[in-house]
Order: sequence, then C-alpha cells, then structure tokens
Amino acid sequence: MTAKTEQREIKIQVPVLARVEGEGALDLAIHDGRIADLRLRIYEPPRLFEQFLVGRDHGEIPDLVARICGICPVAYQMSGVHAVERLFRCEPNAWVYRLRRLLYCGEWIQSHALHIHLLAAPDFLGFENALAMAARHGAALRRGLHLQGLGNRIIGLIGARSVHPVGVRVGGFWKAPDPSQAAALRWEIERALPAAEALLAWTAALPLPDDEQPFVCVALHDPHAYPMIADRIRSDGGLDISVDEFESHFEERQVPHSTALQGLHRGLPYLVGPLARINLNADLLHPRVLKALAGTGIRFPSRNMYHSVVARAAELLQALLEAAEILADYAPSDPAYTEVSPRAGTGIGASEAPRGLLWHRYDLDHQGRIGHARIVPPTSQNQARIEEDLRHALTRAGLDQNPDTLRQIGEKVIRNYDPCISCATHFLRLNLSRG
Repeated sequence: MTAKTEQREIKIQVPVLARVEGEGALDLAIHDGRIADLRLRIYEPPRLFEQFLVGRDHGEIPDLVARICGICPVAYQMSGVHAVERLFRCEPNAWVYRLRRLLYCGEWIQSHALHIHLLAAPDFLGFENALAMAARHGAALRRGLHLQGLGNRIIGLIGARSVHPVGVRVGGFWKAPDPSQAAALRWEIERALPAAEALLAWTAALPLPDDEQPFVCVALHDPHAYPMIADRIRSDGGLDISVDEFESHFEERQVPHSTALQGLHRGLPYLVGPLARINLNADLLHPRVLKALAGTGIRFPSRNMYHSVVARAAELLQALLEAAEILADYAPSDPAYTEVSPRAGTGIGASEAPRGLLWHRYDLDHQGRIGHARIVPPTSQNQARIEEDLRHALTRAGLDQNPDTLRQIGEKVIRNYDPCISCATHFLRLNLSRG
C-alpha cells in the first residue's frame, strides 16, 4: 500500500463529563484533504418508550410521557394531552390555556438557562466546563442558576414538583395553584427581569463565530401568541400545514450508523428549536424582547447557527415576561379541569419543547386505551441538520487541524443544538481516519 493511499485511524475517548446527555460518537474520514465520510453515530440503546404506552389508558399519558425527559417533561405532557383532547373534542377553557402556557414558560426558563450557562458558554469562552469558567465568570453563572431555579419553581407551582411534574391531566390540571404562592412567585419573576435582559445582551456579546449557512426552519405557528402549543406547522420554505399532516410532509429514516432516527422534510435536513422559532415568529415576541434584541445589533431571521444561544436568551426573557403577566391576574379555578368523554380514533398533538417541535400521535379505542403511539422528538429531527452543520464547520475550520481541535469543533457544533440524545433513542468520541 502506498503512502498516499494508506489510512491511519485515531480514536479519542472524551471524559465522562462531556456536557451532552446521551451516548454517541463522530466518525470522520478525511481523504485527500476532503471529508469522505461523516457520521454522527448514536449508539445508545433504543428506549422503546412508545411501546410502553400501548394498552394504557389515555389518562395515564401525562404522567408516563413526562418520564421520557427530565429537562423537558412539560413538552411531552402538553403534546400528549393536546393530542387526546383534539380527538375527544375537548376545548380547554381560557384559564387552563393560560396556566398551560405558564407551565411551559417555566420549562423554557429552566432549560434555556441551563443550556446557556452550563453547556454553551464554556464553549464560546474557551473553558473545558462550567466549573473551570466559574473563576472568571462567577456572577454570570450565579445569574444563570438563579434563573433556572425560577423556572423550576414555576413548574413546581403548577405541577407539584419541578422534575417529572404530576399536576397535569387531560382536560386541565388536578389542582389550581395557591394564590398566595402565585403572588410571591410573580414578585420574584418581576425582580428577575433586568437579569434576563442583561443575559440577552451578554449572550450577544459572546465571541460567536460569524458563520452563515443555508438551512430550512420549521416551527409551530399560532397567530395570536409566540408558539408553545399550536395546531399548525410552518417553514420558511413555504410550508403551512395542520399538525395532522405532519406525516405527509416529514419522514424519519433509519441510518445504519445510529440508533436514533433522522428527520427529513422533502428529503432534506431541517432545523427545529429556538433559532427556527424566532426566525419564523419574531413578530409575535413581547415588545420588551424586541427592544432588547434590537439593542444587541443581531438581526433575525439569522442564518448563523451560533445565534441559537441568543435566541434562547430572548425566549427566556419572553417566558419570564409572559409568566409575570399571567400571574398578575391569577385567580384559581374550581374545578381546574374539564371532564372528557373517550372516543375511538387517532389523536395528534404538537408543542414546542425547548429544543424544538415535539409531535405525538395516539391511536385509541372506544374506551380511550392506546393501541399505537408515535413520538417524534426534536433531537431526532435535528440529527441530519447536525451532520450537515458538522461538515460545514469542520471544512471551514480546516481539515488539517489536529484531532483534538477537530473534536472540540465537533463538540461545539453539537452542543449548540442542545441535543437530548436519549430522547431521540454522551458525546464525544471522535474516530478519525486520514488517507
């Protein structure tokens, strides 16, 4: 074998603390100065959670699907109850709708605060992890933890606990929050608004790479509010469909190198998540958020994937503002739910998890028991887009870089999407071959 055609493989094992949940590796083959093969390989065993739901009663869906993800249980609950209520023709009242958005605000706040401060910021500031970053950016980390705590408290107020909440039921909630607790939390949220505005400015001032690239954005659309739970899906490629039509326009494919499915729209990768949401729905943001965004000098729609961290900060401020407004005129409802009458058929619902569009489908019998379930999480929808972004970023950085540098670039790209690999099925082992 000649020197030119000889290949050598370098394997790098990243420490256990890799700042991404799940197990995966990046296989990268570089031949003649070009990427010959790139695979984001997710080898975490499939959880088969959908099969666990088969045979269960529709009323068990909120508590069961909340266990799928410890960071975004609310999104799984909301997509699930929305699907069932649409099938049962149950229209929750305005009180339930507002409290659900409040619950959703709590999830966005805690998830975005965690990602910005503990996962993304160390990458952009050149630190191995948040602990290493604390010595020079302690105040920023304390701010992030405080905001995350507020999000958890909102979830706990309505869901009885902040992790895997149990307060949600089909038709509404099991119990209305106590008014005195709601008032106290509103006061804390209003005090935190300047910190959230400062956070937005701080993320925009991070040394974010100037890296524009083409991609298709997909998100829910609600003409009356920034999208959290909605019945329509839009893209910046002209798509405007009901959530019922999802399977006609999007597909999941199994690739040999991954236990996670990859989502495609019209045969191509697409983006879901905070950047996609803001690119498609910026006109629905709170005026105070729009003013703060204008002050950053970053314009949306943006084609720079690294502006995702700024989009997360903007959504965190949006969620705090909406939470404060909902709590300002809060009054308990008794009962806190509407009774439902089961009927056979297919129920479809969708909501916007912190990481993007989360779609649920349930086939129920006349007693409301589940015969089939399908859940399409945002991370699997972003998998093909992540691979596309990795090709772009690694080529742009220079493929002659040493393996450790290539690994760091790959990790930064992947963490920027805030993936939840277990939900789609820890990063990163880089298997590199050059020839």
